[in-house]
Amino acid sequence: MRDISRLLLAHHFVNFSPAVSDDARKAISREIRSWHIVRRSDKDLSDLARMFNPIVQGWINYYGRFYKSWLYPVLRHINDGLVRWAMRKYKRLRGHPRRAKGWLASVARRDPRLFAHWKLVRPDGWAMGAG
Repeated sequence: MRDISRLLLAHHFVNFSPAVSDDARKAISREIRSWHIVRRSDKDLSDLARMFNPIVQGWINYYGRFYKSWLYPVLRHINDGLVRWAMRKYKRLRGHPRRAKGWLASVARRDPRLFAHWKLVRPDGWAMGAG
């Protein structure tokens, strides 16, 4: 009887991964969309960093404990929003997403600690590693 229950338990066990779940990733993406970063063109980049860094740092601390790489798509979502924000805020970047991404990457090179997620995912698309 004991062997049968062990066999049944082994049959139903699915491997556990401590990475961020799909539901949590969707919830984080929903939260990022609710910030409406693009519409905040009245704010400065440092204002946006001050508003969002505590939340993003909390996500990195909680969900990024193991498998930080699973957070990369979500964090790239923030960078995409910042690129769209830059295109809306600055006329010289309007309609030029590649130029806006380059501008944001230059800001990240000058001040790499401005946004909490830039230590993992840079605006130019490069991931900094799981470190």
